Amino acid sequence: MVVEEQPGAVVRRLMDTARQASLATALVRDDSGRPYISLVLVAQDERGSPILLLSDLAEHTRNLKAEPRAALLYDGTSGLADPLTGPRASILGRIEPIAASGPVSRLTARFLARYPTAASYADFADFRLYRMTVERAHLVAGFGRIQWLTAADVIAAPDPTTQD
Repeated sequence: MVVEEQPGAVVRRLMDTARQASLATALVRDDSGRPYISLVLVAQDERGSPILLLSDLAEHTRNLKAEPRAALLYDGTSGLADPLTGPRASILGRIEPIAASGPVSRLTARFLARYPTAASYADFADFRLYRMTVERAHLVAGFGRIQWLTAADVIAAPDPTTQD
């Protein structure tokens, strides 16, 4: 008997294994609010919330500073003959800078463990860590396997023993 993976587990697996994600923000440069999509490296904190190392000079960072609502698309379709049969998840929430007095060094270490080459620019003055507060997710796990999930379906409950 084959047991099908639960939707939240599919999303978490996509987030854990993706080497990059597509970040959608609202374009503020021309005041249009049109969607602006860029490729970003993304890791997760201990609970599974996405963390990003972004430059203040990047268009997507300027957009997030004006409007923190955003989406990350994790694509698990690489290598499939028919990509539309593969899993992908859009994670929706707010992406905001992590306070300098917070757990930046621990989260920076997590990010750099996943992307060691980022160490060459992580200390630049214009780079800082951002975290997405996940509000919900939309999973497409193949034809006819589509559903909305809550943040609780995707992100682990806070651990009361860790300060965050």
